[in-house]
Amino acid sequence: MLEFAILGLLHQSPMHGYELRKQLAQVLGGLRSISYGSLYPALRRMQAAGLISTDEPAPRSLLPADAPPLTGRRGKVVYTITADGKERFHELVGQTGPEAYDDGGSFGVRLAFFRHTARDVRLRILEGRRRTVERQREGLRTSLSRTRERLDRYTLELQRHGLESVDREVRWLAELIDKELVDGERAEPPGDRPAAPGPGKRPDTD
Repeated sequence: MLEFAILGLLHQSPMHGYELRKQLAQVLGGLRSISYGSLYPALRRMQAAGLISTDEPAPRSLLPADAPPLTGRRGKVVYTITADGKERFHELVGQTGPEAYDDGGSFGVRLAFFRHTARDVRLRILEGRRRTVERQREGLRTSLSRTRERLDRYTLELQRHGLESVDREVRWLAELIDKELVDGERAEPPGDRPAAPGPGKRPDTD
């Protein structure tokens, strides 16, 4: 997911390391922080694989013409996605397996780059996530019904809170899926839709 998120951000714009780390924190939604100790090794691996390139300005270019040597700070390295990186990103964007929706953090990252994702792929990911969360909801309901009598009221309230959160996510996913379906119908060319029968005419049943 880190590689996917980095490629997605650089697909939008070149960035230096500090800005990239800040944007990653927003994409991940606070679910986990990215330290420089994990970010820069990932960037080096991706550069070695040819997925990204770097542009490091010469230190003298950041200084006044009359500045003495070696008094300026080192320029920031700017990371840019390569053609191979774009190809890799579009390959990852097209994945619709459980790795795209079973884990909430992974799903959140995928959702952050939905504008780069084909509509049919978005639908499969959303539907997969809804199935996953519905299974979680059934598991919570079963657990709550079995243990209700043995739980103190605080633990019971905690489990109820968890169930309500899952219920909200199921409703939210259903709304996203419905919107995708409506948007798809609006985008469908009129010539691809069956013509409505005229007044007094019965639809063709052949």
